[in-house]
Amino acid sequence: MSELRTTPRRSAGRRIHPAWIVAAVAFLALVGAAGFRAAPGVLMLPLQNEFGWSTTVLSAAVSINLVLFGLTAPFAAALMERFGVRAVTSVALVLIGAGSALTVLVNQSWQILLTWGLLIGLGTGSMALVFAATIANTWFAKSRGLVVGILTAGSAAGQLVFLPFIAALAQNPGWRQASLLIAAGAFAVVPLVLKFLKNSPADVGTLPYGAEAPAAGPGPGGSAAGGGSAEPLLPAGAAEPRRNAAVRALQVLKRASRVRTFWALVAGFAICGATTNGLIGTHFIPSAHDHGMPETTAAGLLAVVGIFDIVGTIASGWLTDRFNPRILLAVYYQFRGIGLLVLPLLLSDEVKPSMLVFVVIYGLDWVATVPPTAAICRQVFGADGSVVFGWVFAAHQLGAAAAALAAGAVRDATGQYTYAWFAAAAMCTIAAVISATIRKDTPAQAAVPLPA
Repeated sequence: MSELRTTPRRSAGRRIHPAWIVAAVAFLALVGAAGFRAAPGVLMLPLQNEFGWSTTVLSAAVSINLVLFGLTAPFAAALMERFGVRAVTSVALVLIGAGSALTVLVNQSWQILLTWGLLIGLGTGSMALVFAATIANTWFAKSRGLVVGILTAGSAAGQLVFLPFIAALAQNPGWRQASLLIAAGAFAVVPLVLKFLKNSPADVGTLPYGAEAPAAGPGPGGSAAGGGSAEPLLPAGAAEPRRNAAVRALQVLKRASRVRTFWALVAGFAICGATTNGLIGTHFIPSAHDHGMPETTAAGLLAVVGIFDIVGTIASGWLTDRFNPRILLAVYYQFRGIGLLVLPLLLSDEVKPSMLVFVVIYGLDWVATVPPTAAICRQVFGADGSVVFGWVFAAHQLGAAAAALAAGAVRDATGQYTYAWFAAAAMCTIAAVISATIRKDTPAQAAVPLPA
């Protein structure tokens, strides 16, 4: 009977495994954190009208936000290992809520850099896609790709939920009420996180979803032998919970940088960020406007991209559980490149069926790259996978920031975005080739032991 007291409980008798409850709360947390991502494009004009600030000042605040959104991610992953997912997620949501609420008090341009840039950047960075990877790696032994896809879709869903209300409030009664709505969305999720977002299966005395308890051997050490599973049942990083989070993040980067696969993922994901947030997310509306399309119509097309983004990301997670993630990445990037290549031919003063086809395909492909990228990080880097994915995601945001700036320079120099779209299409082809040729390294090859 003593063995029953020391073996984690199976969940076969439960109607719902605790992992799915955690995933549901994580989804709501991502929805609550995504409100600001829909805000800058809507709130810039009201702020300019009231304070007379230049577009450069407000763009600088967004740029700070994007950079911190990316660079915070690997350290947030390490902090989640050190202090737990629940604590880090709660603090992140409070930062987002505080940054949004304090925006209503600003009257100097440097203050918007502090609220939009620093506070919300640190908060959203801690709630970046690495959060989804951490939840999946910790709580799920199977269906991880599907879970990453669903949680990634939470960010897109959050933007869709908040965007129409933010736009309506910004017009009447004003941008301050819109900022308070974003703050309320972030704060509202905190109690759910504190109550239901457990740090690991061990907290509720169970195993990750889909994991099997190790069979007891004939001797006293039998429970540690055999099993045949290449992946540990403990959460990532659980073997070293006392390590300083910043040091761990940097040490993981040092180890990962010795592996070719890491640089392949970094290059591909930087191009992913450049061709989504950096180009389409930032410049699609002004480019469509250059061709005579009303801004409201172009914004509606982006909303449709967001809808199909949810479908595509979940589907990609399902596919990642069943097919080679390297091949999926190559296909995704190449289809994206084809879309960008023909985009200049599709833009006009009205929405034609060909443009709708582009919007649907691009939406399905928008962040479909996330589940296979997270899966490769887990396969190659083992327990370091979540932190490695954080560094790869940092490259995504840096690529987005660089592309946003470069495309604007192309527009200023040539009077149009055509060369930016063509360059992005070429980059996608490069990303497809890189992804298809990723070597199948093993965790033993990738995980270089740290010095004592």
